[in-house]
Amino acid sequence: MSANRTGVPGGYAGKWLDIDLTKDKIETVTFPYGILEQYFGGRGIAAKILWDRVGEKWSELDSLAPENPFIVATGPMTGIYPGARICVSGKSPANNGVIGSTAATETAVELKNAGYDGIIFTGKSETPVYLLITDNGVELVDAKHLWGLDSEETVIKLNKEVRDTLAKKMPRVGLWKEPATMYIGPAGENLVRNSAVCTKICHACGYGGYGALMGSKNLKAIAVKSRGKFPQVDAPETVKVLWRKVHADLIAVSPMRRWGTGAMGYGAGFGTSSEPIRNWQEEWHDEKQLGVNRYMDKYWVKVKWADFNCTTNCMKVSCIKNGKWKGDITDVPDYELQAYCGTNFGIYDAGDNIHLSTLMDKLGHSGINGANTVGLAAELYQRGILTEEDIGFKLEWGDVDAFDKLTRMMAYREGIGDILAEGSYRAAIKIAEMKGLPKKDVLKYVVHVKGIEIGAHGTRSDMDYTHDMTYAASVQGGDHTANVIDGYNDMSGNLYFDSAVYCSFTARGPSVALQFDFAKAVTGFPINITSWRKVNGPRITTLQKAFLLMGGPDLTWEPIKDDDNPPRYYEPLPSGPWKGKTTDKERVDLKIQAYFETLGWDARGIPKKETLERLDLGFLEKHMAKYR
Repeated sequence: MSANRTGVPGGYAGKWLDIDLTKDKIETVTFPYGILEQYFGGRGIAAKILWDRVGEKWSELDSLAPENPFIVATGPMTGIYPGARICVSGKSPANNGVIGSTAATETAVELKNAGYDGIIFTGKSETPVYLLITDNGVELVDAKHLWGLDSEETVIKLNKEVRDTLAKKMPRVGLWKEPATMYIGPAGENLVRNSAVCTKICHACGYGGYGALMGSKNLKAIAVKSRGKFPQVDAPETVKVLWRKVHADLIAVSPMRRWGTGAMGYGAGFGTSSEPIRNWQEEWHDEKQLGVNRYMDKYWVKVKWADFNCTTNCMKVSCIKNGKWKGDITDVPDYELQAYCGTNFGIYDAGDNIHLSTLMDKLGHSGINGANTVGLAAELYQRGILTEEDIGFKLEWGDVDAFDKLTRMMAYREGIGDILAEGSYRAAIKIAEMKGLPKKDVLKYVVHVKGIEIGAHGTRSDMDYTHDMTYAASVQGGDHTANVIDGYNDMSGNLYFDSAVYCSFTARGPSVALQFDFAKAVTGFPINITSWRKVNGPRITTLQKAFLLMGGPDLTWEPIKDDDNPPRYYEPLPSGPWKGKTTDKERVDLKIQAYFETLGWDARGIPKKETLERLDLGFLEKHMAKYR
């Protein structure tokens, strides 16, 4: 930490909104220079805020209680480095830990233009509301007319309403462009534990279940529109030079610009045997119907769609123009939804995949986490654990109508959907109780780590970027973006991107050194890859680990025992070029120990006292001592 530095570092607006929804009270708060340097922004600063606000009572705090803060955070690089994103956090309704979940959205840029680095919501509104931030001020607006609307309806109605409001309040501006918005769909309103915080019509902060946290507060949406000035940077001329260099490097990354992640629906299955098929019973396929050309030639209506200040242009727009699913519109879909709303359900038709992806978006599910739960239900039906009577209809692999129906039931908590709305881990426990079975007989089919459903990248072939211990050691559980590789956490990867806050795809091309030089020029902090790996990264990771260990009140995670892969990842692959290969349990255990040692944790993954002191986390000692 820089000694005796005060004021606002470069890249920061300098203040946060602090909103008590119970009292209808809106204030602002600031954070000292040293705290910003230590925790940076996004995922890092959110974890620190959570500790300061509710850390001492973490084990007793219900994740859906009004006291649980819902945090919306930018970072110092947001809007400056290419690929603007926003981070949401809180005590996770999915697993009682802390997840930093991000999505691309102009909300982050508009928020900083309005003069705020983030928002902290506590309490619960008596009736549904949305937060409106403009240059005229900040207000909570009645949202009863928006409650119950799906994502597409919400965006259309909210955009018109806010534009009309701005036109009345500031008519001399002329024709207002649409505001930036974040919102929840029916899944969030009905407290589905792995529901998403949505933005645009098909972007989402999916991991962590923060849609349910918004829903528990009767907070339907956030809308921001500002003509204010963006925060200044520490070294403007240097930032200009680095900005040009970064964009030049990104332009050279051709495959991502051409297809986004859409090429992986076929490639991850056929090429690397790492795609979820029928709830991960297999990971290899040769279904050419999922080739990116099938989407591109028939369904793509916009082949380049960039978020703010993004050269990569990885997003595409798919629209079904005729037939049963006419009018459905989504992104590519990106790989995660191609996999989880396609092969995971035994569905290989591109149109059906687009429909189910659109449905996940419209209902406000996480396309990864919610689809994981629906896939679990299908395998439990296949195994005879769930019956047609339990579900209300047959749930056969490949039956798009059945998966459509069950996805809706989960969003509205109807029938078996009420149990599935608890997320894969909790749902499995409830189903075991319902069927009079030992928990282990159902939990063995749940593909999760520490209550977070796993991203669509397997480890058994060892050919994807995810490997043996990637998920097992992660403090974000099944989050596929939170890589843990060879003794290093994602300290120089997504933990940094999620705190900075910008897109990991725009980190592909520019060197790591260039990105940290950029951060130093923006903030003025003496930051580099070494300091991040040795100090900032371990500090944030260790704090997140402490939250996981404390857990509660309804779910806790055991040290070392729960730092492991799901049972399915130790089953041999049944088909494909890597048939018979599986994740090496002995190797996982050895590498987890190396990872713990790197971070200064003991053999069970408990942070050591000297580590806490070195990282300025001494406030955790009395809590961590209980677990040693």
